[in-house]
Amino acid sequence: MRKITPFLWFDGKAEEAMNFYVSIFKNSKVGNVTRYGDAGPGPKGTVMSATFQLEGQEFFALNGGPHFTFTPAISFYVNCETQQEVDELWEKLSLGGEKSRCGWLKDKFGLSWQIIPSILPKLLQDKDPEKSKRVMQAMLKMDKIDIQALKEAYGQP
Repeated sequence: MRKITPFLWFDGKAEEAMNFYVSIFKNSKVGNVTRYGDAGPGPKGTVMSATFQLEGQEFFALNGGPHFTFTPAISFYVNCETQQEVDELWEKLSLGGEKSRCGWLKDKFGLSWQIIPSILPKLLQDKDPEKSKRVMQAMLKMDKIDIQALKEAYGQP
């Protein structure tokens, strides 16, 4: 296990969430799954905790109960190289969830994600403040990020 690993608290849906995420990201795999036994506190045979990897990043999932829920104050930033990757991840991760502004979405488990093309930070950091301002204004009008529209706002065909 890495020194720092995101720890995700679910209310009985850790296994479903893990399988959902692993099905979406190409470079992913299920790690260890620990199930409750006779001692509980969860129903025997259900997942207590699980580890999985998405694109080389390890995650730890726990079925901890209804005590805590996710908040948009924590999100997973996904760096995408192409519009096709943005489109695919946007649709798959938002299925049953909620699409939001500026590349943000909430999946069906309430976890927040940012689906961001790698060109966006480059355009926003341009030395020409007018170009970066136009890109920012264009992005603020978007839900799913559109690479071509960002390029046009920047001044590229």
